[in-house]
Amino acid sequence: MKNTLTAAFLLASTLLGQAATAGELHLFSREDFRGQRVVIADGAANNFVDFGFNDRASSLVVRSGTWELCEHKNFQGHCAVFERGEYPDLRRFNNNFSSAREIERRHERGNGHGYGRDERDERWRDERREERREERRYERERGDAVELFNDHNMRGRRVGISRDIRTLREVGFNDNANSMVINYGTWEICEHNDFGGQCRVYGPGRYQDLQDFTDRITSLRRIR
Repeated sequence: MKNTLTAAFLLASTLLGQAATAGELHLFSREDFRGQRVVIADGAANNFVDFGFNDRASSLVVRSGTWELCEHKNFQGHCAVFERGEYPDLRRFNNNFSSAREIERRHERGNGHGYGRDERDERWRDERREERREERRYERERGDAVELFNDHNMRGRRVGISRDIRTLREVGFNDNANSMVINYGTWEICEHNDFGGQCRVYGPGRYQDLQDFTDRITSLRRIR
C-alpha cells in the first residue's frame, strides 16, 4: 500500500502471538483518515522521528486499547488520552504528537499535563460515539459492507461481510475470493490471519478481478 507506513517496531510476533490482547493505534497524516498511515501495535513508540512521522498526525483510529499521545518524545509535554474509536481531526493536537503508548483504561496522568480527560474532550468523544451508533444503524439497513465471490465478475458462491474478520475460515471462504464488491466503508484486505502478510486498502466499488490477490484473502477489517 503506497500510502501506508508500518512502524519498524511492529514485529511479526506481535501479529501472531499478541494480536488478541495488544492495543492497536492507526495514525494518519491528514484529517478524515487520509494521507500516510502508521500502525503502532507493540504498546509504545517513544519517538515518532524514528519512522518519519514526528508532528505529522492529523487524525487517528484507536482499534483497541487506550492510548496516551504526547507532544514530545519519551511521553513528555502535554498529553492526551484516546480510547477506542475514530478521531477524524485532532483539533488543538493537530500535527503535535511525537510519542505514544498504550495505558490502562481510565489511567490518569499524575503530572498535571494530561489533557485527554477534560470536559471538552469527553464531550467530543461522546459525540463521536453517538455518531458511530447512528452510522452503524444506517449501515445495518444497507446490508453487507463487503461481498466476496469465488469467481471473477461477481459470480459463483458469495459471502457477505460487515465486521472485521481475523480469518475467513470462520465463514468457510479462506483463500477463495476472486472478485469483490465493497458497498460502504474503507477496508484493509490481507493475505494472512490477523491482518498479517501483504495487505491492500479498498474503498467502495466493484472489483471484477482481484488479479494477483486472487485466492489469497484470509482476513479483512474496516479502517474507516
